[in-house]
Amino acid sequence: MTLFGIKNCDTVKKARKWIEANDLTIPFHDFRVDGLTKDQVATWAAYLGWENLFNKRSTSYRNLSDEDRSNIDEAKAIELMLTHPTLIKRPVLVTNDKVMVGFKESEYKAWFNL
Repeated sequence: MTLFGIKNCDTVKKARKWIEANDLTIPFHDFRVDGLTKDQVATWAAYLGWENLFNKRSTSYRNLSDEDRSNIDEAKAIELMLTHPTLIKRPVLVTNDKVMVGFKESEYKAWFNL
């Protein structure tokens, strides 16, 4: 299991604080620092749907060119998320067979059976 995100993201900070408060040990992968592979992002998109992973409300999205923001499909979204990791909604919690994006305490409690 790994928690992916960006260390200075407020939602990631909340998730990490909750994980620590519940005495869970989950490695953290800062994808801005440590990078991501196309396979990772494509797998997350396959589990979640690329629309649920792609953050259209981010500053990064607003700063894209009109050309980049037009005609976005899954392949284009994946390439944009690899180029601009802040386009990925965060955090992304991953196990071998499950992927969850975002942080809601109730969803984390259910995930960890707490």
